Amino acid sequence: MIEMRIVGVRVEMPSQQPILVLAEIDGPRSLPILIGSAEATAIAMHLQGVRPSRPLTHDLLGQVITALGHQVVQIRVVDFREGTFFGELVFDDGTTVSARPSDAVALAVRSEIPVFVDPAVLDTAGVVVPEDEDSDEDDEGDDALDPERGEEEVERFREFLDSVSPEDFGEGKG
Repeated sequence: MIEMRIVGVRVEMPSQQPILVLAEIDGPRSLPILIGSAEATAIAMHLQGVRPSRPLTHDLLGQVITALGHQVVQIRVVDFREGTFFGELVFDDGTTVSARPSDAVALAVRSEIPVFVDPAVLDTAGVVVPEDEDSDEDDEGDDALDPERGEEEVERFREFLDSVSPEDFGEGKG
């Protein structure tokens, strides 16, 4: 499994389709995943530091898991078939539960759970986002949720997405 960094969420124009962007921690590839607007909002709000006064669905899920005496130790994107990504939650006792990657990542950002992608999925659906000429190549190992670095990567990804269409990523949702 390849560890990924949660870069952020982007809304592709003109379709208004949210795209979750994951990036390899130790590599050049990114994984764009088409997601629903509710999950996109849940992920983006948390990444931007917005905390609602009452728990959202993903907050509730995390609280229930903790109340039952368990914890999720990994999020995995394990398959990509017919344009749809498949994920799973990995619990502290080794149990796995199938999940949409968007829901799993929404839980991951709240509990700082690492996200991994099967190498075959990254080989099939991963893309290399060109680096800006003026980017700092010595910038390594920054926190996955560093807003400044994330914004730079999202901007590079936006420029990349301007040159492709959503159909290039498959038709399903994660």
